[in-house]
Amino acid sequence: MSDQHEPFVSFVTPVYNGEAYLNECIESVLAQTYQNWEYVIVNNCSDDGTLAVAERYRKKDRRIRVYSNEAVLPIIASHNRAFRLISPDSKYCKVVSADDYIFPECADRMVKLSESNPSVGIVVAYQLSGGEGVWYVRNVGLPLSQTVVAGHEICRAHLLGMLNVFGNPTSAMYRSDLIRNAEEFFPNQTQEADISACFEHLRYADFGFVHQVLAHERIHDLRATTASLETNAYVSAAIGDCQTYGDWYLTRQERDVRIEELMNEYYTYLSASVLKFKDRKFWDYHARRLHELGFPRDPWKLYTGTAIKLIDLLLNPKETTRIVRRRLRVRRALGSGRNIS
Repeated sequence: MSDQHEPFVSFVTPVYNGEAYLNECIESVLAQTYQNWEYVIVNNCSDDGTLAVAERYRKKDRRIRVYSNEAVLPIIASHNRAFRLISPDSKYCKVVSADDYIFPECADRMVKLSESNPSVGIVVAYQLSGGEGVWYVRNVGLPLSQTVVAGHEICRAHLLGMLNVFGNPTSAMYRSDLIRNAEEFFPNQTQEADISACFEHLRYADFGFVHQVLAHERIHDLRATTASLETNAYVSAAIGDCQTYGDWYLTRQERDVRIEELMNEYYTYLSASVLKFKDRKFWDYHARRLHELGFPRDPWKLYTGTAIKLIDLLLNPKETTRIVRRRLRVRRALGSGRNIS
C-alpha cells in the first residue's frame, strides 16, 4: 500500500518501437517496493505494437499515463518532452529506458539516500549490463564508504577522466526541481546528453551513489548505445563537455591539457578506423562532429596516425592475426544475424 507521506516519484519512459521489451520494463516499475509514484510513457510515433502495450497497462493502473508525440522526435528531444510531462507534485524523476529494467528496490534505495541528503541532485547506482552471454557492471570506481560527493568534486574527476560513474538514465534518478528549472534538462542533442546534464546540474547540487546493482541495461544491436559505440561518439562528447563546462570545474590549463589528450585519443581512433575501411557515412559523421567542436579535420594528423598504426601492426604479427580473426568472426556473425560479443 502506498504511503502518501513519502516523496512522489515520476518514472518516465520515452519509447520508439519498443514492443519487444516494453512489457518487462513496465513490469519492473510495477514491481517497485516503493509505491508512491506516477509513470509517464511517451510513445515516439512507433510503428510496431508499442502503443498497444502501453495502453494495456494504462487501463490496468491509473498511475500510468500514456502520451504520443505528433511527429517522430530525436531521442534527446523525446526525453526532454517526457520530462516536461511529469507532475508538479513530483519530487524525484527516474528514467527507465524501454529496453532496460530496474530491480524492485531501485526507487526505494535512491529516494532514501536523497531524503537523507537534501543537497543531492542526482543519484546513481551500479548497473548490470549485458545479454547474449556477456555481462559486466557499470558505474564502478567510488569507494564503498563514499555515498555523497560534492558536485564540483565529482564533475572535476569525470572531466579529467579519473572517474566514470555518471551512468546512464536508467541507472540515475534526478531531483524534479532541477528538471523543472531547466528549459531542456538534457542540454544538447548528442546521444551522451545525459552526461552533459550531470555537469549542467551538479554545479549547485551534490552527487549521490547507492552501492548496489539497481538497474539492468540490455545489450542488443538496435539500442542507441550501440550506435554511440560504433562511432565512438563518447570521445567527441567528452571534448564538447570540456569545452562547455571546463571553466566551471577546471583551471584553464587543466581544461586545455584535457582537451588535447582527448583530441589525441580521437585521432588515434580515427587513424585505426582508416584501416577498418569505414564507410562514407562514418567519415561524414566525424567530419561534422570535428567541425561542431571547432577542430576541422587535420589530414596530416590522420595520415601520420594511420602510418604509425600500420607500422605497429606489421611489427606485431600476432596482434594483426588476432584483429583479422576478430573481423572474420564479426562478418560471419553478421551474416548469421547473431549478436557480437
